Amino acid sequence: MSAQQARTLVIIPAWNEEAIIGSTIQEVQEHAPHCDVLVVSDGSTDRTAKVAIDSGAQVLILPFNLGVGGAMRAGFRYAERKSYTQVVQVDADGQHDPRDIEHVLEGLSQADICIGARFAERGSYQVSGPRKWSMQFLAAVVSRVARTKLTDVTSGFRAANTKAIAQYLDHYPAEYLGDTIDSLVVAARSGCKVVQVPVEMRVRQGGTPSHNPFKSSIYLARSILALFLALTRKRSGLRLDEGGVR
Repeated sequence: MSAQQARTLVIIPAWNEEAIIGSTIQEVQEHAPHCDVLVVSDGSTDRTAKVAIDSGAQVLILPFNLGVGGAMRAGFRYAERKSYTQVVQVDADGQHDPRDIEHVLEGLSQADICIGARFAERGSYQVSGPRKWSMQFLAAVVSRVARTKLTDVTSGFRAANTKAIAQYLDHYPAEYLGDTIDSLVVAARSGCKVVQVPVEMRVRQGGTPSHNPFKSSIYLARSILALFLALTRKRSGLRLDEGGVR
């Protein structure tokens, strides 16, 4: 099934992103016109939800801030209830370039989950120090679990088909890094095939970046803990066959 034939939902988790959410939605509509857009306002206290509605997006309003994992879990449930066959996660802050949505979706022709990877011989995105070391370590370990070479397992720019959506509904953690590392490890161990495609990441289009040496060190420790927890979890109870049926 091609991207144009499938029913595709772009899920944008957003927390207090009124300054940039409108332009992010407009870019998605321009570069992926066949996709529907769902903004999950994750306990936002600003005008994120109103701006999203005014920009033509469907909107889920969560009463409390649950984090990206909780917001995405709500988005997956919405996609399942509305019978979407593909979903793509796009960050609200503009770092994920909507021009790459089609490229990420194309990866679903050969897999259940496709990651838009920052470190795959395309673009100029750079990290250094503890953050770089942790990303390289995580990629090496998760590559072994998924049985394919992955370079960017913390990227949130990823697509999923119905098989992966069903697995996510069975297990999609809300804790820090769970939405990337933990969900990916359990999905791979539960029978989902994972691939990556190269994409270019942009600088944050709104707000303030949160990275500094101290936070990078904390990121290193927490990412290793997240990986450890993912590897010690039992695989998802929803073991799926090739058709996405239990």
